[in-house]
Amino acid sequence: MDTDDCRFCRIVRGDQSAHVLYDDAETTAFLDANPATEGHTLVVPNGHVEDLLLAEPATTAAVVETAQAVATAMNRTLDPDGFSVFHTTGGLVGEVEHAHLHLLPRFADDDVHLALDREELTAADAERVVDRVCDGPG
Repeated sequence: MDTDDCRFCRIVRGDQSAHVLYDDAETTAFLDANPATEGHTLVVPNGHVEDLLLAEPATTAAVVETAQAVATAMNRTLDPDGFSVFHTTGGLVGEVEHAHLHLLPRFADDDVHLALDREELTAADAERVVDRVCDGPG
């Protein structure tokens, strides 16, 4: 992707407006334009990276450190009941192809639902996954 076409790259460069909470040489944190909660923030690497899980470890570490710094400030000022933090990759990410971490201050009365349908892990399923991940290709 051409970084001129990337909305988050334009925000990092200052070519597109955003409500920036924090920035340094490696990361930028800004309020989500369509927040799920008060203070919903996106933390992005300043260089164009599509997937934090496949990025250089230093890049991912910098994004997490920034999320921690912003969460610490929010904890003091917004007084949330907790936080949800997540990153989505691949086709599920939506229209933005720039890695970003969502930092959502959570409040007892918010309408955010991040529930997962869950099942009990069987020994056979666990062994199958462990075998594939630990002994598989790569």
